[in-house]
Amino acid sequence: MMRQQKSLNILLEIIILLSLLTVFISSCAPVFSDLQNAKLLGPGKIEVTPSFSTVSYSSEGESRHLQNHFGIQGGVGIFSLMDFRLRYEYINVDTNGGDPFHSNVLGFGPKFQLVKDVMAFYVPVGFAFGEDVETSDTWQVHPTLLTTLLLNKYIEFNPSAKILYPFKSKQDTLVAFNLGIGLSADLDRWAVRPEIGFLLNPGESGYYWHLSLGFSLALNKKGSR
Repeated sequence: MMRQQKSLNILLEIIILLSLLTVFISSCAPVFSDLQNAKLLGPGKIEVTPSFSTVSYSSEGESRHLQNHFGIQGGVGIFSLMDFRLRYEYINVDTNGGDPFHSNVLGFGPKFQLVKDVMAFYVPVGFAFGEDVETSDTWQVHPTLLTTLLLNKYIEFNPSAKILYPFKSKQDTLVAFNLGIGLSADLDRWAVRPEIGFLLNPGESGYYWHLSLGFSLALNKKGSR
């Protein structure tokens, strides 16, 4: 009976998380920021992270702004060694005075503990959708290695690396690297998350880069992780 009740509670947590993400949905370069650490939440715990990102492209010493992202992501602890995460991004593309173009990205997947509070493996699958977007062409999986170094009780350093693998075989496989920081008076409950990251196509000389800011909030966390 207790096991059934626990399963029902976890299902309820997932439904709540989906509802929270839906509230934030209004209405390009792939989404490659992370804005999270390598720690797992623990069974039944929920975390949400609204964020803003600006993305640019640099090549041969010149850079140009491409798009802005307004996002929300969240996680729910399923087991002691696994979380499930969801993410939505609304993307406003810079068209240099042309007709405005917007798109949406939705991603979801499990996050597994490798080394407690230090290293995790995240495997989100996602796709884009919206007007003039062929959703079937946009599916990708992003195997991601997350790491966390606790510098002191107020600051954590969160480098990460990922492969952006498209389901369409004719599309290029990309790689990305992010450097994030978590700042807080209580890192177990909330954190401000500035981050910079780089997206590379191994076959080309240019690269994408982002500057992002997120705010993580544990909705029902009691005690330490």
